[in-house]
Amino acid sequence: MESQKLKRPRHKGSPKLFENPLLEKLTHTHISLPLIIFGSIAAVLIYYGIFEKGFEVPFMLLLFVAGLFFFTLAEYLMHRYLYHIPATTERRKRISYTMHGVHHDYPKDKSRLAMPPVLSLIIATVLFIIYRAVLGDLVFGFLAGFLVGYAGYLAIHYSVHAFKVPNNFLKTLWYHHSIHHYREPDRAFGVSSPLWDHIFRTMPRKTPVERKKGYID
Repeated sequence: MESQKLKRPRHKGSPKLFENPLLEKLTHTHISLPLIIFGSIAAVLIYYGIFEKGFEVPFMLLLFVAGLFFFTLAEYLMHRYLYHIPATTERRKRISYTMHGVHHDYPKDKSRLAMPPVLSLIIATVLFIIYRAVLGDLVFGFLAGFLVGYAGYLAIHYSVHAFKVPNNFLKTLWYHHSIHHYREPDRAFGVSSPLWDHIFRTMPRKTPVERKKGYID
């Protein structure tokens, strides 16, 4: 697939998505809320798994890491196939814009860099029910890791859009996500990690200058 033609993003302002004032208010979220909410839920899950279900700490840690790793895959798949769903109908176009397109048009809108907590809590509850049915009591460690992965993703995503590129190893994440926004929206779907872009071959294409300099794809 060739790169999509990009619209010039707006770095100021926050568009209105809903006429209903309550719905419109719910689309704006301060980044601290989901970080506190999901960090707290993860802590409770770990506590319950260790002190109520009797899991050993090393085993809980293993479950936690498994959930964290699984989140990176879920993040990639959601971003690639749900947030960038082809706008083949007007309805899909509206849904896609509300979910994610508005973020591409206004990437610096800090109040829309995280899913509304109410919706996130509903999704987390559904995930708990599903994972509990599949994993049983293992859900307490696994879901804790998954939710911390989500909180980490939110923190990284917010930082990439709100702060300057750091002069350390994390700058790779800034460049990777910037390419997705400003050059190739059909590539570089990983936000917290480019791992799955490597695996599924959606790493950014090399520019002519990069190819001339001998960079390896």
